Amino acid sequence: MSRMTIRHDPSALRWLVGVELAHHRKRAAITPQQVQEATGIARAKLSHMETGRYQQLPEDIGALLALYGAARHDTDRLTSLSQSGEGKSWWASWSNLVPDWFKTFVGLEGLAAKAFLFEPLVMPGLLQTEEYARAITEATGFVRPDHAERFVSFRVARAKRLTDDDPLELHAVIGDGALRLNVGTPEVRYNQYKHLCEMAKRPNVTIQIWRPRDGPHTAMSGKFVVLDFDQARSIAYSERLDGAVYVQDQDDVETYKMAAKNLQTVAMSPQQTLTHLKVMPGDD
Repeated sequence: MSRMTIRHDPSALRWLVGVELAHHRKRAAITPQQVQEATGIARAKLSHMETGRYQQLPEDIGALLALYGAARHDTDRLTSLSQSGEGKSWWASWSNLVPDWFKTFVGLEGLAAKAFLFEPLVMPGLLQTEEYARAITEATGFVRPDHAERFVSFRVARAKRLTDDDPLELHAVIGDGALRLNVGTPEVRYNQYKHLCEMAKRPNVTIQIWRPRDGPHTAMSGKFVVLDFDQARSIAYSERLDGAVYVQDQDDVETYKMAAKNLQTVAMSPQQTLTHLKVMPGDD
């Protein structure tokens, strides 16, 4: 089973295809007007194809990539990817609770084969227990009280991406401050630490803790995620208070990947992290 079908999301698939179409056009230095003259694909339609607003047709993808001089394997890959972009998104049941900018991310996360994330201050959503998710949702106030329980169920459903039949391969570097954040009751936090230890033992999950005494690293500006796909180019993602930045240019994505490698070198090793997690933060 392809990972692209594990967490189906047509809009995320269209977004991925659009990013690549735009990449090939820009690399070929071809303007939208030249595309229209050569293929008959109007500028408005091209814009919709590159932003993923509508599903891209295989014949249009083929015409564009032939014009751009793309390799045959790229044409076959993107054509195949576009043909799986139908149906209902896995997060549809929670669509009224999730901001539009985050819907794209959880869709992409569901389609990814691998993910690297750096979270310096808060326990990553993929690794939260249900009780921890409930406590932090109530504490932050970003979700209406009458929506809190359903939002928690969304977080739990999202976390199951790590235990799917073909699970996401996750490498997480977490700041020590996230372990010490006063969320919920001592019991909630203790169970969260236990859960983190159990997840770290899974073959598809690697967890490292970064402590201030471990020294500086190249991601001092804050949290970020890098997603790798079987059939599409990698992307990087960084959140702001009211939105997110999606990094698509491959040179820029490579910068994030270099930051990820640096973090893995600076942080505690996975085995040291497991030992560290067995001591309740605040008791060591």
